[in-house]
Amino acid sequence: MKKRIIIGLILVFLLILLIMAVQSVSQPRAGASLKGGDKIGVIDVSGTITGTSTTSLLTGTTNSARDIMAIIRQAASRPDIKAVVLRVDSPGGTSVASQEIGMELDKLRATGKPVVTSMGDVCASGGYWIACSTDHIMANPATLTGSIGVIMELQNVQGLYEKIGVQSIVIKSGEHKDMGSPFRELTAAEQQLLQGIVNDSYQQFIDQVVKGREGKITREQLLPLADGRIFTGAQAKELGLVDSLGDYYDAVDQARVMAGMSGEAPIEVLNQQDMWKRLFTSLDSVLGGNQPQARLYY
Repeated sequence: MKKRIIIGLILVFLLILLIMAVQSVSQPRAGASLKGGDKIGVIDVSGTITGTSTTSLLTGTTNSARDIMAIIRQAASRPDIKAVVLRVDSPGGTSVASQEIGMELDKLRATGKPVVTSMGDVCASGGYWIACSTDHIMANPATLTGSIGVIMELQNVQGLYEKIGVQSIVIKSGEHKDMGSPFRELTAAEQQLLQGIVNDSYQQFIDQVVKGREGKITREQLLPLADGRIFTGAQAKELGLVDSLGDYYDAVDQARVMAGMSGEAPIEVLNQQDMWKRLFTSLDSVLGGNQPQARLYY
């Protein structure tokens, strides 16, 4: 019986490797320069935006801020990449990861290369944050976008531990060192401290949108909309949160026009991973590690 299980696992592993190998052959590697002249680079941001890799074995899609920032820098340094389309299909992610990607996009735009956001099914919260660091935002009419706001979630399992007879003993250097511990309730003072952190991060989000949408929506117009609610792409267009409506290829055409490119310039997807990187980053994601209890999320 054990032998059959081991053989089955080996066969599944080999099948996964085969699928990845086929994908690796059929698709260009990230950053592999295609033959020809000027190009439009496409950077794909799909799924939750995090600081660490969450790559899928089968699809190879990555949302690691570190990986995406490296691709953005590559697009900035390559003379054959004349414009970039940021294809976003993301409900958001951690505040820091979203901010880091936005900063690198600002540096890319500073080189003079236009950057156009193409919104997919969802481009909300942290996804909308990074869209505001691009020159033009294009949504589909039914895209879900917005969700401008910040959230921090904590768990409290104190009651469960009491029921099963487990007691948590904490030795700390200061009053708030275990703030957010799942083994006790927050004090009123601690809740006020954490609310202050959320409020500060929220103001950073508002500042990002006001800066990115300058001349298209004012702070006074934005604040009533920035309560976490979502909008369709069509609604967002009417409110000034996006610039135009269209699909992925319309966004490519927009980038081509903004870059002053004539003719049908080739498109290169810049963040397609090879099979070995997909394998090892996936294993790293599965194995994981200790994560902080409290994080800010856009």
